[in-house]
Amino acid sequence: MYRLIALYLLVLTLVPPTVRAEGVAVVHTETVQVGPYALGVGFSRWPLNADRSLDIIFTPQGGISGLRGTVTLVSPTGVADMMPLTRHPRMREAWGLDVIALPEQGPWTLVFAIDGPAGAGSGRLTPLALGARPGPDAALSWLIGLLPLVGALAIGAHAWWRVRPDRHADAWRWV
Repeated sequence: MYRLIALYLLVLTLVPPTVRAEGVAVVHTETVQVGPYALGVGFSRWPLNADRSLDIIFTPQGGISGLRGTVTLVSPTGVADMMPLTRHPRMREAWGLDVIALPEQGPWTLVFAIDGPAGAGSGRLTPLALGARPGPDAALSWLIGLLPLVGALAIGAHAWWRVRPDRHADAWRWV
């Protein structure tokens, strides 16, 4: 037992600690004027598609210290989702949305409100065009995914039909 503990401690001291997760690779950037603040909006995937995961990075000119703000995502159907701008978990020097998937195809609008030492301001990024959802239609995907369940139910129904209690009632009468 002591040898196992000693080996474990030796491995812990010899193996280097894990390296911090790398930042997000921004492949496209838009600039939005939010009152007195210039805000860079970076995307980890471009062109954008509905139901496709991506990171959105918000970088105000001069950094995020002393600033606070919100972003409102307005879908093509008009549904708005407001959220505070918080630090991105992998890019701590910027605000961001980590692994978000926008569900609807069409023109989206991002509305920003930032408050800081230079005052409050608002701005919008529009239109942010989202293309069609990649891959097959969702109904077809569900149909293909549920085929094994349908097969298992069919096998179970057939097995029940073969061994149902009322079918073998005559075999147990002599007992």
